Amino acid sequence: MNMVRAIAASAAMVGVALTAAAPASAQFYLKSRDYSGAAIQGDEPGVVQPLPGATPAERRAVVAWTLRAGLNVAALQCGFQPTLLSVNSYNAMLADHKTELAATWATLGKYFNRTSGSKAKGTDALDHFQTLTYSSFSTIQAQLNFCQTAAAIGRDAAFTPRGEFATLAEQRLRELRNSQTPWGEQSFVRFAYADTAGLPRFDPECWDKKGVWRTKKCGEQTWPPAGAGVAALNQRTSAQAQ
Repeated sequence: MNMVRAIAASAAMVGVALTAAAPASAQFYLKSRDYSGAAIQGDEPGVVQPLPGATPAERRAVVAWTLRAGLNVAALQCGFQPTLLSVNSYNAMLADHKTELAATWATLGKYFNRTSGSKAKGTDALDHFQTLTYSSFSTIQAQLNFCQTAAAIGRDAAFTPRGEFATLAEQRLRELRNSQTPWGEQSFVRFAYADTAGLPRFDPECWDKKGVWRTKKCGEQTWPPAGAGVAALNQRTSAQAQ
């Protein structure tokens, strides 16, 4: 009996240890929003820069390169939270998918040369495409969401078999785009702050010479709004349950 109890106790301790060693489900929220979305083909507005007249291979290339750009932006912007490993995953992805990414860049170069009429104009068009793609991942209000989602995708990209980065991009790029929309904690209702605080009435007839509110003249004072402390002045329930 003592041996059985000892084995049971040991098993329980191992279970606790494994639970404690399990990674947190989220760095910023107890429950993050689900940003997942449908796979794309490379011609969806707002997800990639449009390439008129692109072939299926060129559309696949723009999807892959756009995901690479998004993960690059994350590596540059998300270092404030080291546990995301954004830089590590990005560098691992570059090393492991070097050949595929080089072919992707070459495919895009050929597209812009073909559609611009000359190699010189094609180079300019490719540079413009690159600028628009990178700037499209700029985000401030949704930085936490973006960084957390990019970290998850970057981790998967580092472990994706060689030659299949574009497939991953088609499956996950919409998710990365969705994360650029501000959302917060999903388990509990939170409050957001309005852009401006409410102001009291400044009508001269409502105040006497000593700066005292004239209730008989203007009714009950409605400022500051009912609430706990000064922080309540700007609070409003977020339409997005932040």
